[in-house]
Amino acid sequence: MNAQIIGQMAVSGALMGLVYALIAYGFQLTYATSKSINFGQGELVMVSAFFSLTLTNLGLPYWLMIPGGLLFGAVLGLVVERAGVRLALEQKSEGWILLSIIIGLFFFSAAENIWGRDDRPFPTPISADPIHVLGVDVTRLELSVAVGVLAIMGAIELFKRRTLLGKAFEAVSADRDAAELMGISATRTVMLSYGLSGAVAALAGILVSPITTVGPTMASALILKAFSVAVVAGLDSGFGVVLIGMFLGALESLASFYLGSGWREAPGLVLLILALAVRPTGVFGKATIRKV
Repeated sequence: MNAQIIGQMAVSGALMGLVYALIAYGFQLTYATSKSINFGQGELVMVSAFFSLTLTNLGLPYWLMIPGGLLFGAVLGLVVERAGVRLALEQKSEGWILLSIIIGLFFFSAAENIWGRDDRPFPTPISADPIHVLGVDVTRLELSVAVGVLAIMGAIELFKRRTLLGKAFEAVSADRDAAELMGISATRTVMLSYGLSGAVAALAGILVSPITTVGPTMASALILKAFSVAVVAGLDSGFGVVLIGMFLGALESLASFYLGSGWREAPGLVLLILALAVRPTGVFGKATIRKV
């Protein structure tokens, strides 16, 4: 087999894997502050993509549609936090698991009733013509995925490390009770994390939709892979989800090429099973010691 073809498949898959990494990063944001994750994150990706497509169809320029879509995603994240997470956390129960799934199903049903069940193309001004880079052909559309993912993850990490509000985020992540004793509102910080997670989901939808089209079922195709990336990398390593996401994307592409498209989902499931069986904290996760 030509090494150039293998390299081409691996690079294209790795760039797609960055979308999985971005959605997994949304899991990390909420887990850091509340030890909860939104199991309806895939539906946030899908609904935000449909909303962004609607803005485009109404004539809004592409570069203005992006902040509009991000704001809408952030609002959806806040809705999930208020309706499905806050009360469960206050009662110290695990009810947020079921509630986030139910809200995700509601978003799915709403999307089918508002936009229909058919997949739709997502127009973009970014060219899909390939350019030759280091021996492989990469489209500007694929490069825009890499730029978008790394840009928003870098911006959020910079926000967390350089701003006062971001310091509060880090404080609640380290020790919620101690942060509240210092006058930091844990509730507002959790709201912030869910808002950022929703914005991240919206950007993932905007980036991947020109490649895969927009449809109600796109959530199910993305969420399991993103969850696999989050678990394998660990729920506290932003750098880790990028590496594991790219690795899984490349592995999927090669598995599809060698074994057939029906095996495309297998690598993610295998990695998830191995991670849960061998290292539940993730490759880049840190083991925690609980005092009893």
